Amino acid sequence: MKNLIFYRTAQIDGLSIFYRESGPKDAPTILLLHGLPSSSRMFEPLFTRLSDRYHLVAPDYPGFGHSDWPDPKKFAYTFDHIAEIMNHFTEALGLSHFTLYMQDYGGPVGFRMILAHPDRVEALIVQDAVAHNAGLGENWKTRRAFWNDRAANESALRTNLLSLATTKSRHAGNDPNVERHNPDLWIDEFYFLNQPGQADIQSDLFYDYRTNVDSYPKWQAWLREKQPRLLVIWGQYESSFDPSEPESYRRDVPKAEVHIVDGGHFALDTAADEIAALVQGFVGRRRHRVQAPFSLRACLFTNRITDRLRVNPWTFESYHGQHPQDQPLSLAVE
Repeated sequence: MKNLIFYRTAQIDGLSIFYRESGPKDAPTILLLHGLPSSSRMFEPLFTRLSDRYHLVAPDYPGFGHSDWPDPKKFAYTFDHIAEIMNHFTEALGLSHFTLYMQDYGGPVGFRMILAHPDRVEALIVQDAVAHNAGLGENWKTRRAFWNDRAANESALRTNLLSLATTKSRHAGNDPNVERHNPDLWIDEFYFLNQPGQADIQSDLFYDYRTNVDSYPKWQAWLREKQPRLLVIWGQYESSFDPSEPESYRRDVPKAEVHIVDGGHFALDTAADEIAALVQGFVGRRRHRVQAPFSLRACLFTNRITDRLRVNPWTFESYHGQHPQDQPLSLAVE
């Protein structure tokens, strides 16, 4: 059964942070972090496909979407600051454990959140987000020059990063079948980028992107040491990043699941069904805190738990005819 999507706000550090939320709150939580120049809106295709079995939460960062856009003269648009606010957001919502889904800018925000509170993250899903220097492709020559000399390269950077052509290419990439991409997506984003103050906000935040490159070794070290459960999803028509990046993740985490899907940088535009199935399968194999139906108590206490309990706990209709929140009993199941 499809769940309603709720469009909410939370007051975090003096800012109104907008977020989308759907699904049973006692189901496994997936926290979804969006990219540039998108917002939580990019995850609507997953909300419509997965909210019957997972608790989905997708915030807009400060300066994006429907969250507050504080003046960059008074607010530090840095990835450290945004990650701090997102951590406070999870605390305000009581999200103590979750699978973290990171797309594009969601990578640098998410990895900072992980290093600050590694105990909160049960698994990682990376969709077209970079954690290795080699993953920054040809588009990044102008952007690296901007990091080296902002004043001399500000104009070129804004054209390279914020133009209509670049905004379109994030969606269509080098897909030979452009006609299957909805132009409303990039036209809406380009309109957003041309709102008063947005060029300054995005320029400031992108100038701070250089700190992500400096942080890549720390993120890689964490991946190699912790060997987290990791799903990597990559659009085959991705034009913002280098196609070597998925295998770089696999080198860090050899057991990572890596999938190339039929899409671009915003692969959910064209591969939502495929991605939803991958996410469902991946999260469904995690270690669950199951809310088991009352009718299972006898076999639980006698340690006669069938193999069929080792599936997604939100498919218990075969046992009980309804979802497991009825007369719940907590049980950790592999």
